[in-house]
Amino acid sequence: MAESTKTRGDRGELLAEKYLRKAGYRLLERNYRKPFGEIDIIAEQGDCLVFVEVKLRKNSRYGTPAQAVNFKKQQKIIRTAQAYLAEGRCFDRNIRFDIIEVYDGGAVPALRHLKGAFGA
Repeated sequence: MAESTKTRGDRGELLAEKYLRKAGYRLLERNYRKPFGEIDIIAEQGDCLVFVEVKLRKNSRYGTPAQAVNFKKQQKIIRTAQAYLAEGRCFDRNIRFDIIEVYDGGAVPALRHLKGAFGA
């Protein structure tokens, strides 16, 4: 039976989470949802709050995973990040929007971390 898109996406997020922890990030939230959007991972690195979109693909035949994070998707992520910040969880923090591309078409998954992939 073929693996569902959700199962593949969850696996990609777990790989990204493991990568971030190993890189010294502290994970704050996973799958933070609001009616208008979702953020896959919210983490902090030093004084920076990082909102991370994880995109998994088998290959780049139809473009890179990051190319799937178009302007409309970016706006949803930004709006959701604003809601997170409005909840008063973080003050006086730098913020950054990253994309982690996960290529899962070979024997070993490969990750590419695009720091500051887009801005608010």
